[in-house]
Amino acid sequence: MDQLKHMRIFVAIADAGSLTAAAQALDTSLPSIVRALATLEAHLGVRLFNRSTRRIALTDEGRRYLLACRQVLSAVHEADAAARADVTEPTGQLRITAPVLFGQMHVAPLVNRFVARHAGVSVDLILLDRVTNLVEEGFDAAIRIGTLDDSSLIAQTVGLVRQVVTASPDYLARHGTPGHPRALRNAECIHISGSSAPRWHFVDGGRQINVPVSGRLSFNHGAPAIAACRAGLGFGCFLSYQVAPDIAAGTLEIVLADYELPPRPISVIYPHARLLPARTRAFIETMREALAGFSM
Repeated sequence: MDQLKHMRIFVAIADAGSLTAAAQALDTSLPSIVRALATLEAHLGVRLFNRSTRRIALTDEGRRYLLACRQVLSAVHEADAAARADVTEPTGQLRITAPVLFGQMHVAPLVNRFVARHAGVSVDLILLDRVTNLVEEGFDAAIRIGTLDDSSLIAQTVGLVRQVVTASPDYLARHGTPGHPRALRNAECIHISGSSAPRWHFVDGGRQINVPVSGRLSFNHGAPAIAACRAGLGFGCFLSYQVAPDIAAGTLEIVLADYELPPRPISVIYPHARLLPARTRAFIETMREALAGFSM
């Protein structure tokens, strides 16, 4: 049995949502797809899909195997791409997405350098503070902060970012520096809207604790919340890169550092149901090189 061939067929079925659609996508006959799936399931000794007359759905074993297949096939694609990288000049358009502030501060300057380096490539950078569906929304790659739940994507971790609580020196001088997260319950806390009863998360003695906080200010974007925190109007909870300029300038200070959650990964993510074009590979490599070891 050609293992890689059968893996590709299995992934095509999962992506297409039906045996017939997979046959059309692979430009082959339906019987050959059916035989390939039966052969693969017999080889593994498990059922990969639950099938009815109208639809198919991955089994639990199928979902786990799909993730493994994507990783294996991606590794093969990356090896092939690396072998011919020197003879493939990137061309065409890239559509990239990233979080708004991180995109403004770190991704946009790298995109500018990337376009200057590759004359045949154009880039459409979309900054959004929401999780996008790369395939459905037509993105070639994304920068994402936090854990990745979608197993249909490849994530390459390039750095780490902390979640920090900050306040202005003036606010701390007037109200004192908290010694434990519980002290925030009675403090003025600025938060990003989305919850009527926000909770900030910490680690104490190896256990995660959730502290309810309240305050008179709530914003739907990080920038005005940071400005309010800088103005001495309360504590704020932000990702470290968002307040890095203020920390460096001394206009904000980090408190409760001993109780922070583990850092979150910064990842370059991209779909891998198909062979990546040279422009996408080049962009991913640029991000990996530029953000390697990023931590703050």
